[in-house]
Amino acid sequence: MSIRFLRRRVRAPFVFRSLVVAILLCPAAALAGTGDDAIAVSVDQAKLVKLPERVATIVVGNPLIADVTMQPGGMIVVTGKGYGATNVIAMDRRGDILVDRVIQVGGPSDQVVTIYRGVERESYSCMPICQRRVTLGDGESYFKSTIDQAGSLSMQATGGAAAAPKN
Repeated sequence: MSIRFLRRRVRAPFVFRSLVVAILLCPAAALAGTGDDAIAVSVDQAKLVKLPERVATIVVGNPLIADVTMQPGGMIVVTGKGYGATNVIAMDRRGDILVDRVIQVGGPSDQVVTIYRGVERESYSCMPICQRRVTLGDGESYFKSTIDQAGSLSMQATGGAAAAPKN
């Protein structure tokens, strides 16, 4: 056997392996590129995002996950409503798609302590003192009582301000 033949025979598996690795990594590289375009927001938080000025229509894939409100000057407010991923599509007056981005809604970013009482769950925001916090997935009675207390406090504050004497 010649040396040339042996070199080709040794080189062939390396070339084949390199080709297989490149084919396998190509989809991963493509997916990694789209991750930079995702809009990440926490549940119950809002984020401002700049879009092109000529946006006329906004479409949200799943409004239970995120709410999007258009503002003047090409700004949108993205509010996390529920956990998960959805998308937002921005179109101009002719219906041409200007932007199609993924919205990732994650858990709260503050320091949350979760307490389980059997199957019931309670959430507390601990920054620095722990206070009741309403979080998706909390037990129904805890969720309702916390919302009722917040509503009652808000009504008293509003009613108190309206009843305050005028100077």
